Amino acid sequence: MNTKTRATIEELYKVEGKAELVNGEIVHMPPSGDEPSSAGFEIATNLKAYARRIGRGRAYPDGTGFHVHLPHRESFSPDAAYHIGPRTGMRFLEGAPVFAVEVRSENDYGPAAERDMQDKRADYFACGTLVVWDVDLLSEDVIRSYKASDPEHPVIFRRGEIADAEPAVPGWRMPVNDLFE
Repeated sequence: MNTKTRATIEELYKVEGKAELVNGEIVHMPPSGDEPSSAGFEIATNLKAYARRIGRGRAYPDGTGFHVHLPHRESFSPDAAYHIGPRTGMRFLEGAPVFAVEVRSENDYGPAAERDMQDKRADYFACGTLVVWDVDLLSEDVIRSYKASDPEHPVIFRRGEIADAEPAVPGWRMPVNDLFE
């Protein structure tokens, strides 16, 4: 009999590069390309300015770890996030962000990728995330904003429009066109 030992959050701390702990396994994520990385950074930068302006919450860029407690998932590492929980020093943040952003890379297309993204959104919502953006720079529907209150009906934002992440980030707005500059 082959018994596989579940990976732990402590082992995840030692992983080089971006990874998440799902179903007891460390799932490595390849680095993003130019445009997805730039878009994620733009969102995180915009969120940081908002957090400074209102004096509440913190923005995080790609690579930040969030420690969560689902039976099959122990971490998230979104491409950008907004979190209102306590600081944790050098450790992963505890709990999910209230707003998470997943920017599609070149391997995030097709039926299997769609199922994976839908499952991950469900996990975010189960952990308390209020809004998840699915950012697709190749689509006319650039941002699909999914809300925990109605996860099957995303709000769509296109070029030329102003996106929001209500109710997770009250009053925050961002021009969709900024993702392409």
